[in-house]
Amino acid sequence: MAVSQTLHSSAYPQPRAMLELIKPITWFPPMWAYLCGVVSVGASPLAALPLVILGIVLAGPVVCGMSQAANDWCDRHVDAVNEPNRPIPSGRIPGRWGLWIALAMSGLSLALGWMLGPWGFAATVLGVLAAWAYSAEPVRLKRSGWWGAGLVGLCYEGLPWFTGAAVLSAGMPSFEIVTVALLYAFGAHGIMTLNDFKALEGDRQHGVRSLPVTLGPDVAARLACTVMALAQALVIALLLVWGRPWHALAITVLLLAQFRAMKTLLADPKGKAPWYNATGIGMYVSGMMISAFALRSLGNVP
Repeated sequence: MAVSQTLHSSAYPQPRAMLELIKPITWFPPMWAYLCGVVSVGASPLAALPLVILGIVLAGPVVCGMSQAANDWCDRHVDAVNEPNRPIPSGRIPGRWGLWIALAMSGLSLALGWMLGPWGFAATVLGVLAAWAYSAEPVRLKRSGWWGAGLVGLCYEGLPWFTGAAVLSAGMPSFEIVTVALLYAFGAHGIMTLNDFKALEGDRQHGVRSLPVTLGPDVAARLACTVMALAQALVIALLLVWGRPWHALAITVLLLAQFRAMKTLLADPKGKAPWYNATGIGMYVSGMMISAFALRSLGNVP
């Protein structure tokens, strides 16, 4: 399909469209995960405020914003079917401006990552490469509902958490921190699967094999709920083993509340996926911060 059919005549992007392109609503998860990493090593956010602010800005507006711009550019033909009013297919960002914005923000990401030291820079390089591997040909991991959702979950929750912990402790985080970060990244695979419901029709037409496309909405939703619940159940078990029963209890209460929300989701997966993303996910990320405080109390202080 020719996206140019919907393009406006302006040669320059509209400022509001550029902000819409980098999707501020998507910035919260990696920013929150970075802060979880800071808390988990016992660092005081106020005592290390410059590193905390720089890391949060890098994780959210810059790297996550860049990944959204790259994805929209690479998905412009799919979006012309799913969401023709988005900035690129609608023409509010004309020509190749979407690509130029994504490339410029990739460069900015690396520059800011360099300021976070070797651990922060290495994590930023990985994040930038992952963003392009997810969206761009010939790799385009988003074609697979398994690999694509896994990569995004890792970069939204696991990598920022690891980065915050590594930057604030100036070294490799503890086994406990890495394990919990990876578990929440694993659970985020389910979040990303639910997010794919909104692009179901366009994905079918353009060969994107998301799990809602390949498994069907009902099975994909059940799998997403199972993955999210399993990750949190494992975190609860580990916190009990590590002697943090009250933190484990708090996350258990949040998980039980998610079960009720999941019941509503599974009754109408296609219709309720956006609703669940606005309710159940809030409880999931709240558990992340509770886990971070549990790890902090284990004595992982730099």
